[in-house]
Amino acid sequence: MKVLVLNPPFLPKYSRESRSPAVTKSGTLYYPMWLSYAAGYLEKSGHEVLLIDAPAAGQGVEEIVRRAETFAPGLAVIDTSTPSIYNDVEVASKLKARIPGLITILVGVHVSALPVETLQIDDQVDAAAYGEYDATVVATATAVQEGGGRKALSGIKGIAYRDSEGTIVKNDPRPYIEDLDDLPFVSAVYHRHLSIEPYFYGHSRHPIVALVTGRGCPFRCTYCVVPQTLQGHRYRKRSVDNVAAEFKYINDNFPHAKEIMIEDDTLTADHKRCRRLSERLIEIGATRIPWSANARADVDYDTMRLMKRAGCRLFCVGFESGDQRILDNIRKGTKLERIREFVRDAKRAGILVHGCFMVGNRGETRQTLETTLRFAKELNPDTAQFYPIMV
Repeated sequence: MKVLVLNPPFLPKYSRESRSPAVTKSGTLYYPMWLSYAAGYLEKSGHEVLLIDAPAAGQGVEEIVRRAETFAPGLAVIDTSTPSIYNDVEVASKLKARIPGLITILVGVHVSALPVETLQIDDQVDAAAYGEYDATVVATATAVQEGGGRKALSGIKGIAYRDSEGTIVKNDPRPYIEDLDDLPFVSAVYHRHLSIEPYFYGHSRHPIVALVTGRGCPFRCTYCVVPQTLQGHRYRKRSVDNVAAEFKYINDNFPHAKEIMIEDDTLTADHKRCRRLSERLIEIGATRIPWSANARADVDYDTMRLMKRAGCRLFCVGFESGDQRILDNIRKGTKLERIREFVRDAKRAGILVHGCFMVGNRGETRQTLETTLRFAKELNPDTAQFYPIMV
């Protein structure tokens, strides 16, 4: 069946899949990565997919609707975020009004947190997926293909939907995907559907390719959106060989790429796996393109040295605050002295550090803000950002 997978129009260079969806002065634009994984899973399951990233393409609603009419999908999978949710619902409604028989399903962190409430915004939206949604949209596409309209949605785990009488029903949750090696390489989805040129991270070399080697995060930071809405707190990991094979694919198929960004919430949650992955990348020679990763401030020096040999260029680290009480309030699970040691070791290993700080957390005062600023200056990371002043 034909499936439209859409990151809908909103503001120019709007990053729905950023951990803090926004438009930034630097021109940062995140990949629609989770949407692309779902698109690849749909294709693997035999469905014909049109993946459109409207913010990256600079396309407005009318142009997107015309493209969709020409494609004539039976299902539209539409990404959402909290700042854009009313816009996103309106786009879904316009698509449904123009394409006869279309079933619409909304996905993303906002509808995962509030699936029923989202459906209450507009009765033209058929369904909302909550939690990890790759398998959910495949099941939805298969059910819609077999016929029955909204009635086909009744047995699908992981969705809230509007039945044929207009009543909103929330189905049972869908289990997480355990074998992440079963997912297609997201970089191959980019290669088929997107240009990598528009995507830009302020701390990375351009152009960049973003992927994940695992899903879920074992830590319990109070503010973090993806583990709490989409993917949970158990770190499910792709095999080292599978990840290394994708690095090789990127090295071979993206000759103009300057960096790979590993977007796991915390790649370094498993130090042994980091070392095995680094060794494997070196073994197969997949080190032409340097890479960066989200990390915690607890990586040991020997692991850093091996990661550097394997091509690691930069750690993106959530230091968050220079006040220990604030760190404890947000359940960061780290100590200031360990952060200092981490930065010293990274500099010795030759890995750059992008420091991420936050202001306004529970217990924040002018004094704690000034403490954080002094701490940031003491650490002297190579680059930094202070949320909500985003790069």
